[in-house]
Amino acid sequence: MLGRTAFHTGCCRLQQCCFLSLPPPHPPELHRLHYSASSGSRKLRAGQEAGQINSAQVDRILKANEYSLTLPRGPASHGVLGFHSNMLPSNLPCEDRQSSATCLAGRGGVLFGVFDGHTGPACAHAVSQRLFYYIAVAALPLRTLAELERAVEEERAVTPLLEWHKYPQDLSYPNGEVTSFHSLRNYWQERLETEEEDEEEDDNRTTSALVNAFHRLDYDLSVEAQVHLSLTSPRQVSFPGEGLSLTSPLRVALSGCTACVVHISNGVLHVANLGDSRAVLGVQEADGSWSAINLTNDHNAQNPEELQRILGEHPAEQRTVIRHDRLLGLLLPFRAFGDVRFKWSADMLSRVYETRPDVLSAVSEAVRTMPPHYLTPPYLSTEPEITRHCVGPADKFLVLATDGLWELMHRQTVIQLVGDHLT
Repeated sequence: MLGRTAFHTGCCRLQQCCFLSLPPPHPPELHRLHYSASSGSRKLRAGQEAGQINSAQVDRILKANEYSLTLPRGPASHGVLGFHSNMLPSNLPCEDRQSSATCLAGRGGVLFGVFDGHTGPACAHAVSQRLFYYIAVAALPLRTLAELERAVEEERAVTPLLEWHKYPQDLSYPNGEVTSFHSLRNYWQERLETEEEDEEEDDNRTTSALVNAFHRLDYDLSVEAQVHLSLTSPRQVSFPGEGLSLTSPLRVALSGCTACVVHISNGVLHVANLGDSRAVLGVQEADGSWSAINLTNDHNAQNPEELQRILGEHPAEQRTVIRHDRLLGLLLPFRAFGDVRFKWSADMLSRVYETRPDVLSAVSEAVRTMPPHYLTPPYLSTEPEITRHCVGPADKFLVLATDGLWELMHRQTVIQLVGDHLT
């Protein structure tokens, strides 16, 4: 309706900036690796299954989800020559998602994002499909939104907001397009009713658009779940998850995801980060060596400022709000989409837990009970941290990746591997 899809193949050639996530080009022979799904960080256990896998098998596993795209030269690419991407699942079904698109309306730009799901893939999938539309709507001038509203009202063809760069391996599910579109339209209608056109500078407009889009999408995910809850009745289920699809608003809201999104326009990067994924810039120094520049901060207990923020927001809960480096002893990231069991009131959560066993049967066992010491919600934030960076001649590429990569490899190692691959 508001987007068009482009399928591409090709190799990436870099000039200034791109989106990259690459394995080493020739991995050595490895033991089979196991990830503990229940541990706070991924613990590697090697050799627990008989035998080893050879280099060809390693190559096949690492290349299964890789994808490259070369963007057409010209103003629409905003200095981005292309991107490479890859995904190595640590569990099945994979809970992570990735998205890329070109903004077609307004000032334009290129968007890339990685979304790390937890307690199921539903939230990460929904956010990966919807967030870029919210960013586009948040950034558009009011006069353009007014034209969009008139076209919808008169049932005329709507100019696409995005051109999606879909991955051949992208997982697709039947989605709630009607609900999603209704919520998005409500958002632009509210902008038209409550805002006045201003001459805000591009940088400020982009920052505001990213922050507003993150907040509004999370708000809509919560409202859609509450509406779904009020309009449906408890039902007997014969098996877990019966009748509750992956895109059910309740399933989306009860799961969660972090997000790391970069918007690139006219040589300026804006990174919006929520959680513990990272954006790291690959900079080539004058002597040819590579430097890794962090453009994000982790939102977890390893960040002293983030830890103090949580403790300051819940001063009477110093002993319980953070336990074992987790929010209420349960959640590692301190900022995320969804996860309404850390946001809704205790009364609302109690109603879900007491009256909707059909809903709870469809979600991870970890979310089927009220969090302990649940006294002063909300505990979880959807405020993205925004970083602005002007791309310079030495800035060659950008790596976006979920925490699984950074827990296993230092950022300098990642940048060095990519830099060596390119040269």
